[in-house]
Amino acid sequence: MHPGGFLEVITGPMFAGKTTELIKRVERQAFAKRKVAIFKPSIDDRYSRSDVVAHNGLKYRAFVVPTSEEGVELIREVTLKEGYEVIGVDEAQFFPMSIVEALNGLADEGVYVIVSGLNLDFKGDPFPVMKELLVRADNIVYLTAVCTVCGRPATRSQRLINGKPAPRDSPVVLVGGSESYEARCRLHHEVP
Repeated sequence: MHPGGFLEVITGPMFAGKTTELIKRVERQAFAKRKVAIFKPSIDDRYSRSDVVAHNGLKYRAFVVPTSEEGVELIREVTLKEGYEVIGVDEAQFFPMSIVEALNGLADEGVYVIVSGLNLDFKGDPFPVMKELLVRADNIVYLTAVCTVCGRPATRSQRLINGKPAPRDSPVVLVGGSESYEARCRLHHEVP
């Protein structure tokens, strides 16, 4: 075990800049000549299969791993085997709960772990994985977006189906971008 481990969690709604912030933080560590890597879930192929890509086009080469126990184990194995000092994990809410113990353990082993993920699902309920990561974080970066209705700070992700708010019984996981989601404030977030 060596010193320097840290668990940082970047959270907020869709379009708040979470992935941009993750990439910026990892790049800053790379400029400091630290060995870095980013992992992304295979389920997220919106902009690229092999890169983590922010909505603004900023991208960074990534290890693509399945959103399963095997994916969690791959993150751990690759990090330790390759000696990465800093890792980023994008879209953490898509991974199983075992990601919490794995990332917390890597931080305990001296790795600087930076994780980004959604705060709430489209219904306004917390993602269990993110809730557990947040209470274990050494630092939390909470980002807001801009409400597409009124321009106030947005903390919710509004899912849309044919331009209308998605009903409560819709599936929780739906990977998408501006065609399926908008950032909304508390007042304008709707779940019929």
